[in-house]
Amino acid sequence: MKINFNGIAIATAIVCFTGCVSTKKFNSLQANYNKLYDRNAELTKQSEDCKSNLDKTTVQLSGVQAQLDAERAHSKSLQDALDKCLTSTSQGNVNISKLVDEINSSNKYIQQLIASKNKSDSLNMVLTNNLTRSLSSDEMKDVDVQVLKGVVYISLSDNMLYKSGSYEISDKSGETLSKIAKIITDYKDYDVLIEGNTDNVPISKPNIRNNWDLSALRASSVVQALQNNFGVDPKRLTAGGRGEFNPVATNDTPQGKEKNRRTQIIITPKLDQFMDLIGQGNKADSTKAQ
Repeated sequence: MKINFNGIAIATAIVCFTGCVSTKKFNSLQANYNKLYDRNAELTKQSEDCKSNLDKTTVQLSGVQAQLDAERAHSKSLQDALDKCLTSTSQGNVNISKLVDEINSSNKYIQQLIASKNKSDSLNMVLTNNLTRSLSSDEMKDVDVQVLKGVVYISLSDNMLYKSGSYEISDKSGETLSKIAKIITDYKDYDVLIEGNTDNVPISKPNIRNNWDLSALRASSVVQALQNNFGVDPKRLTAGGRGEFNPVATNDTPQGKEKNRRTQIIITPKLDQFMDLIGQGNKADSTKAQ
């Protein structure tokens, strides 16, 4: 509350000039004036302090409002991120489910392949054991039986099979071939490749041009002996010659050349069985892709 001291001063002066005022009354008026003056000063200071505090509070309130707006924006961004995450998680759950199905399907396919391989390995071992047990110790000198990468290799020396420098089957090879033919006949789910191999010594005869011819003719002779003499189904047989180009030893020594002159009977699981398995795998992949 602001008091008009100018009006009081004027009124006092009028009183002084218009009438007689006692000293006591004048002193009383002076004291009241002084009190009012001090009170006005105090109220003025309080008003200024209040205005200053109001200005500070206004600044603080503006800062709080800005901070509140920032927090609201941050909260909205977090909510948006959470919504996006939940959407991605839902989609991720679908993808994970599909992935699990694909893994299970692949595992089933792999188990089929493993089972097929184990079956093939077991049959190969039985086949090998049956053959080696049927051969005499003398025959085993000219016959080498191995299982390599799921395939049975029966390697026959030329000394036992053929007449020297010829592709005609020798008489002494008949008993050994009959035992091999029995094994081939017993295992009907196998294909048979007869593969002729020679050393690198050139050959020149009227009906044999080179080692290619010799190796192919020798393989063909064994095929025909298995078919004609021992009743092996010719649909299961294939004859091939590799000449001198598939050596197993050096051709620089007589011993090495003797090892290279050989005919191999290669017994393998039928290819269509594995193609069927591969087809099953491809079919499963196509189904998953849809």
